[in-house]
Formats: sequence, structure tokens, C-alpha cells
Amino acid sequence: MADYVKAGTLQVATELYEFINSEVIPGSEVDQEQFWSGLGSLVKDLAPRNKELLKVRDEIQSKLNAWHRENESFNFEKYKTFLAEIGYLEPEADDYKVTTEAVDEEVAFQAGPQLVVPVNNARYAINAANARWGSLYDALYGTDAISEEDGAERGLGYNAVRGDKVIAYGREFLDKAAPLAEGSHKDAEKYVIVDGKLTVLLADGQTTGLKEEEKMAGYKGEPAEPSAVLLKNNRLHFEIQIDPSHSIGKTDKAGVKDILLEAALTTIMDCEDSVAAVDAEDKVVVYRNWLGLQKGDLSANFNKSGRSMTRTMNPDRQYKAPNGEEFSLNGRSVMFVRNVGHLMTSNMLLDEEGNEVPEGILDTVFTGLIGKHSVIGNTKFRNSSKGSIYIVKPKMHGSKEVAFANELFDRVEDLVGLERHTLKIGVMDEERRTSLNLKACIREVKDRVVFINTGFLDRTGDEMHTSMEAGPMIRKNDMKSSVWLQGYEKSNVATGLDVGFQGRAQIGKGMWAMPDLMGPMLEQKIGHLKAGANTAWVPSPTAATLHALHYHEVDIFEVQNVLAKESKDYRDEILQIPVAENPQWTAEEIQEELDNNAQGILGYVVRWVESGIGCSKVPDINDVGLMEDRATLRISSQHMANWLHHGVCSKEQVLETLQRMAKVVDKQNELDPDYRPMASDYDNSVAFQAACDLVFLGYDQPSGYTEPILHRRRQEAKAKFAVKN
Repeated sequence: MADYVKAGTLQVATELYEFINSEVIPGSEVDQEQFWSGLGSLVKDLAPRNKELLKVRDEIQSKLNAWHRENESFNFEKYKTFLAEIGYLEPEADDYKVTTEAVDEEVAFQAGPQLVVPVNNARYAINAANARWGSLYDALYGTDAISEEDGAERGLGYNAVRGDKVIAYGREFLDKAAPLAEGSHKDAEKYVIVDGKLTVLLADGQTTGLKEEEKMAGYKGEPAEPSAVLLKNNRLHFEIQIDPSHSIGKTDKAGVKDILLEAALTTIMDCEDSVAAVDAEDKVVVYRNWLGLQKGDLSANFNKSGRSMTRTMNPDRQYKAPNGEEFSLNGRSVMFVRNVGHLMTSNMLLDEEGNEVPEGILDTVFTGLIGKHSVIGNTKFRNSSKGSIYIVKPKMHGSKEVAFANELFDRVEDLVGLERHTLKIGVMDEERRTSLNLKACIREVKDRVVFINTGFLDRTGDEMHTSMEAGPMIRKNDMKSSVWLQGYEKSNVATGLDVGFQGRAQIGKGMWAMPDLMGPMLEQKIGHLKAGANTAWVPSPTAATLHALHYHEVDIFEVQNVLAKESKDYRDEILQIPVAENPQWTAEEIQEELDNNAQGILGYVVRWVESGIGCSKVPDINDVGLMEDRATLRISSQHMANWLHHGVCSKEQVLETLQRMAKVVDKQNELDPDYRPMASDYDNSVAFQAACDLVFLGYDQPSGYTEPILHRRRQEAKAKFAVKN
């Protein structure tokens, strides 16, 4: 149980209170006493409203369950009418345009990869911030983006055959992104700057320049011997790095040692699905790292290959413009912070009646206060050149919940002394009631919205829970080709373009979850751009570098201009419930589905509950490493709960499956010295019991969310094993 300090009408966990007072408030131009007093007033006004919105969710779900039970013969028009009557389907919003101001170039006008990283891991967070720039040669050489055929295997030492393939790939990229007026970059023997223009000496003795001279953005070094040539294509920068003395450069006839790509333009520092934070102790780690990122002084010490190393945030990159004038480019990704949603409360702060306070309210208050340091320049680096603080708000249901978030942002700006709409909002489109009413939702934040994003896993989890009583759902992998999902993905882009996102806000798509499979990512993830998204999530800095190639290949704003001319209402498609009509699954198919779901749940839960790891590369049932966060649990547990509810499988079968898969997960983790096996004592394994709860209590979980069970079981594990961060 936490120790508390009295602060006005509030009781604040001592650890949090001391952190805010000693590390956050100093230099923020905020008065300590007024802050805690104002926070008490904010909590008194908004916590009951938060609670009422959650009550509405429960009431709507009860009505949906009852309707499906009473209407076994499904009639689509009758269903739509019912949804409108209960306020689930809102009236269509009138036309409007978003008016957000003070948005950074990286958000409004550039298009590129977006990293999502758990902010409580300092090293990962710094790596993500520094992933603004990435080595193309390293990304290609170290992954399956380059084939290992014909002697190009990856090994412990440098493989020149593989290196030649990497260099050839790089030259092909240069020919596409910055073609020469004559010849090819692969024939280049020297790069020089003459009269502010790039001049290239070719192997045949001829000289040439860029086909489009405006792609020359700058250089480093001296014009006659540049150490780097800065080019620009589709608003993204990249460097040809030149060093004839480098181990790679000396093997290259032009002395090129690498190609550096502008990669992760933006990063979401996550307080939510990829973080296991269940008390004040955990949250202080989250907030302290966010403070370090905003101030630019976060560092991380670690050992690598027996050497002690320190990771810090990169400085800006310095260049000379073609006319010789000096300028700089941001050396770091522009950072968003993802707060938690409206659902959970936290014991890190109690109101005047001793009740836990909604965690989403506290996240906005504290991350907003911390972000102010960057806004007023009390930092080594400024995150936003426009003076904005970017907050992603997940898991909202319908326009009234978005309106509440907007009011919360207003109140926080007033509390910590920020101008109106300094706090920008990213709206996660991951709940069915938001997807169907997205235009009305965005209207509630039209003066501060900078981001919408689709998320397959959470959105599918809500799809299944919402229509739990409609019948057994189709198999999980079949969801990706279902009518509702295709409509949802298209509607998100269409709505964003319709309300004027281009030039003001991002339209995003979801995660590539397989960090070891970069070859397939290069083949498939370009589809996100062709669908109209100007950013998409990647699991690592390496993936960001490789995904950046897609943004050179596709001018996303040209794609959006074409899509903007197409006008269609996708709501009828989104409302197509993915129920299996007369399912004829064999016993083997049912067991295969159960095995897959159970192994995924257990593999993730055991790390979350017993190790406090909210995001990691977890091996699936085929030992393919998947970058998993809490959304994985929602879809898998809801799918099993749905099949169990409709008799596709029995409780005994599910329990046997969980026990058998626990042995598989134990085997996959056997080399971890800190791992606690589940199969040796199912009844006393906190992780195994948490997995059982997620399935067997899944029907009754609010919106099918996993947080209530996970938090309770994590707190149990921390107490049982005396865990300390």
C-alpha cells in the first residue's frame, strides 16, 4: 500500500508527490501550491464525468446484448435503427474542416515512419528518438531485406559478397530517389559541389548532375571534397556519406561509406498498451523518462558485449546550403506521448473521499506539465519547434468521450499555464463506436487534432465484444479480409481527408509486428501508403529506416489528392458483423485456433504480470518473434471468450489448451534465468491464472479490455515476489 501526502483536497502517493515537486515543477513557471489546489478542483469536476461516460458504455453494451438475444433472425435495417435509437450510431456530422495551428512540419507536411516505444524503458525511448536518422547499409546488411543467396550469408565477420549486394541496393535507391541527368549513381567515381550544384564524375570520364537540381539540399565539408551530400525527395532528406578512409568507403570507387536516411519523423512514447505500470512506483518511472525526453537530458547506461555504454539523445545535424550558408536539421524524432484511456483509475492519487482518480486524467495533467518545459525552452533540445505538446488519446467510444478529452485538455492548459490548444490530440480510431462516428468525433477536437490512426488488434477486440451475443466469430486470421475491416480502414482515411487533415495532421496505419521479417515488410507495408496513410507504425529503428524507402517511392500527398475526390459512406460496411454463418469447422481447426490464441495470451501475459514487461518480441506458436503489446491479449482473449460463450468449445477444452500451451511457453523461455515456469504449478502461477481470467471472465470485461485483470494480477505478483523496479 502506498504512503500518501495530503495536498489540498487530494492524497498523493509520496513518491509521486516528491517527484513532481522536486523534478517537474521547478523551472516550469508553475506554483506548487496552486498546482495541487487546482488539480484537486479539476479532479472534483471531471472524475464524476469520467465515471458517467463509462456507465454509458456499460448501458449500451447491455442493450446490445439484449437486442441480439431477442433477434436471432438478424435484420440489418432493424439493427441500424436500433443503434440510432440507443445513441450508438450518431447523426451524421455536418461538413467542417479542422483548424489546428502550430503543427510541426514532421506532422503536417512530411510523411514517414512512426515508432511506438514503451516510455518506461529509457534505452528504447532514446533509441526511438534517435531513429530520426538511420543507416541504410546497416539496415540492409543485418536483416533479411537482402537475400543470403549466392554466398551473401550473414555471419560474425564482414561478408564482402553481402556488402556488395547492400551497396548495389543503395545505388538503385539513389537512382530512383535522386536520378542523375545522365548515367547512374553506380558509375559515380566522385561527388563534388560546383557553384552550389551537385556534380558527379562518372567512370567513363563524363560529368553530370542531378536530373532535378532542386533535390540538392546541402552538404558537409568542402565543396571540392564533401563528406556528405544532402538530398531531398518527397519532402524526406537523405545523405550520401563519403569517406575514402572508411572500411566500406575505401572499397567504393566514389568513397561512399553509407547512405543515411531520414526515417522515424515522429515517435509515440507510450504510457499505455506497451507499458506495465500499475502503481505510483511504476508511473514515476514513466513520467521521469518523459521528463528526460522533453528536456533532452535522458540517458541510459547498459552493457554491450562486455563494455559499459551510455546512450544519449542526438544533437541536431549541421549542413551547408547550396549557397554555402549554414543550417541544421532536427537530429531527433518529434515525440508524441500516448496517455491511457478513460477506463482505469490509479491509486497514485486519491480524491477527497478516498477514491482512486481516473488515470487518464492524471496522465494528461502530468505529461502536459512535463511537456511545458520544452514549450518554454527550459530544455537542451526543444521537441516541437512550433511550441506544441502532442498527446495521443486511445480507446475513446464516440463523440461525447472525445468532447470530454477536449475539455480535459482545456482544463490542463489552464492549470499549468499553457495557451489554448498547445496540447494537441491524436485520436486513436480503435473502437467501433468511434469508427462509425469518426467525423463527429474529430469535430469535437477540430482545433487541436493532429492525428488519427487505425489499430487492427484493439478494433477487432471491440468488434467481437460489442457483438458478443450475435454469434460465434469467424477465425481470427479471416478478420483481415472481412467486409467490416476493409470498410473501417478506408473510412478512416476518407474521413481524415474529408475534414482537411492534409497539411495539418497525420492519417496513420498500424504496426508491422514482425521485427525479424524485414523482407516481407518491404514487400507489403507500402500498401499503407497506397491506402492514403502518411504515417505507419514500425517496431524498431531498423524497421523505420527500411520503411522510409516506401515514402521515397510513393508521394503520399498525390495519393491523398486522388482519394479525396472519392466520396463514399462506409458505415454500412463497418456494421457488417463478422459472425460465422453456419460454421463447419473441424475439430482440428477449432483446436488449432484455440492453440494459437492460448499460446499468444500466455506468452505475453507471463512477461507482463511477472516481469512488468509491457512490450517485447514474443515468440508465437511457430517461434516467429512478434512485437506484442496489450492489444494482442484483447483480440485473442475475446475470440476465445466468444467461442466459449457460443459452445464452439468447452471450458474443459479451453483449460486443457491453456495448460498445454503453458508448457510450450515455458519451453520458449527456458533460457531466461529469471523466468518462473507456469506448468509446474498452475494454481499458484499468477501469470497462468491471469491468462485464465482473461478468457473465462472475458465476457464480463468492460469492452473486452484486459487492463483490469492485468493490473490486479500484476499488483498481486509484485506483492508476492516483493518486486522492485
